[in-house]
Amino acid sequence: MSQQCAQRNPHAKHSLGNNVKDWTGKRYWLVGASEGLGRAVAHKLSAAGAEVIVSARSEDRLKSLVEELPSKADYVTVDVADRETVEAAAAKIGPVDGVVYLAGVYWPMKSSEWDNEKADLMGEINFLGASRVVGAVIGDMIARGSGHIVLTGSLSGFRGLPGAIGYASSKAGMMALAESMQADLRTSPIEVQLINPGFIKTRLTDKNDFNMPFIMSPEEAANEVFDHMNSDRFKKSFPMLFSWVFRGSQLLPDWLYYRLFGSK
Repeated sequence: MSQQCAQRNPHAKHSLGNNVKDWTGKRYWLVGASEGLGRAVAHKLSAAGAEVIVSARSEDRLKSLVEELPSKADYVTVDVADRETVEAAAAKIGPVDGVVYLAGVYWPMKSSEWDNEKADLMGEINFLGASRVVGAVIGDMIARGSGHIVLTGSLSGFRGLPGAIGYASSKAGMMALAESMQADLRTSPIEVQLINPGFIKTRLTDKNDFNMPFIMSPEEAANEVFDHMNSDRFKKSFPMLFSWVFRGSQLLPDWLYYRLFGSK
């Protein structure tokens, strides 16, 4: 087994500070890494010296990614909508120092245009898939007294938005999952982190027919993610200026929020 994360003083768990973590030889399982942000994060971790195991459903895309990565890498196909498949993949991979959950699906959807199949898939992949992956690895991390779990929320998860049935609610669930884990594990050696990106230029956002302020490339977003993974912070919402709109909206009374952000 490759080098494991050093156990930290539980009362000084996040003492490493920014950009000083040693990634050399660490084993990280990236779920949802075949495209977009996940693929870009895999490149960042591999360039830093980590051993990366990438997972998604597309074997061809995973194979090509492994061939691109500069450090030791492997792939395991997985369907996060299937708990048995997730648990089998985790058992095949074995102990890891960290897991980054980046899998996600998205369709714009209004309440008046509800599509049960697509709404179910957004819940399955964006939220329940993360729960299955965490559940498959966290027992071993706790037993070893070491581990790092990074979950991907969204700026859309801070408060309900028009045309976001399925996506916003699944991301809100993901954010609550990470927050609950942090509440449980904050004094333990298990490090939990949450990232809440805004718009990223991918096949998912290509479905949108509206203006997307501050849209980022996958590589720009991966820099933000990797910076956060090197930090001692629990949560990062980005781009920063854009995130203030969503975080600030939580303070607005309902009548004003829906007047500003609800359908016209």
